[in-house]
Amino acid sequence: MGDSTFLDRMLLQLRSTCKYYSGYPKDLGPSRIIHFTSEREFVQLLHQGYPVVVAFTIRSNYTQHLDRMLEEAASEFYPNIKFMRVECPKYPGFCITRQKNEYPFIEIFHSPQQAGNEGKVQDPNITRYSVKVVPYNYDISPYGFREFFKRQGVRTSLNEAT
Repeated sequence: MGDSTFLDRMLLQLRSTCKYYSGYPKDLGPSRIIHFTSEREFVQLLHQGYPVVVAFTIRSNYTQHLDRMLEEAASEFYPNIKFMRVECPKYPGFCITRQKNEYPFIEIFHSPQQAGNEGKVQDPNITRYSVKVVPYNYDISPYGFREFFKRQGVRTSLNEAT
């Protein structure tokens, strides 16, 4: 009886310390993925200053795997990088503006800056912003996200230098 508790403690320690241990499901805690509800909420999220990884999806068998990988990556990079999931059948207008027709796909939005007022001014109360959008074409895993962020120069932690 005493050996089983020691074994349980050893396995718990292994699961909590080994980042790439994949023998058992990881306890990731509460979900860190933000579900898209409106463009206004998305803009507010961008204004927080963190990069936002957005997965544009439709329901399929592949998205179950994608959801698990996003959950894992979101828990690893929280709170410095936000992860959002958009279900395109629910919000077709937002997905159509991305001008893609193959789902799922992932894009990273970061570095929002106030844009100049080029062209005609429609309303002086409206502030325009430009956001850097980078398509994600790496491995869909925490390791793939880490390598992508490194190559793009995106900070993944507060103590990391840019």
